[in-house]
Amino acid sequence: MPRPTPAKVTRAAESIGSQLAAWRKLQSLTAAQVAERAGIGRSTLTKIENGDAGVRFDAILKVARALGILDNIVDAVDPYETDLGRARADGVLPQRVRR
Repeated sequence: MPRPTPAKVTRAAESIGSQLAAWRKLQSLTAAQVAERAGIGRSTLTKIENGDAGVRFDAILKVARALGILDNIVDAVDPYETDLGRARADGVLPQRVRR
């Protein structure tokens, strides 16, 4: 039996979905246009924008790419873009993995 989705994850999905919808609207794009550019169905885009945490991760990334913000998302989760990540990298990662 699958575990219920934690409330914090649900809130994050809703926040990300509404932010993706805002990006779409700021660019004056229709949902149909973004869905087509992302190669997903219109109903999938609606689920993403409504914060459905059960949508496939690749669909969310495709929408971000279609909106021109995929690199922002990649950068946002890069541990080397944080003070902690940079400080710990030298001591934790082998030399061949370090930047």
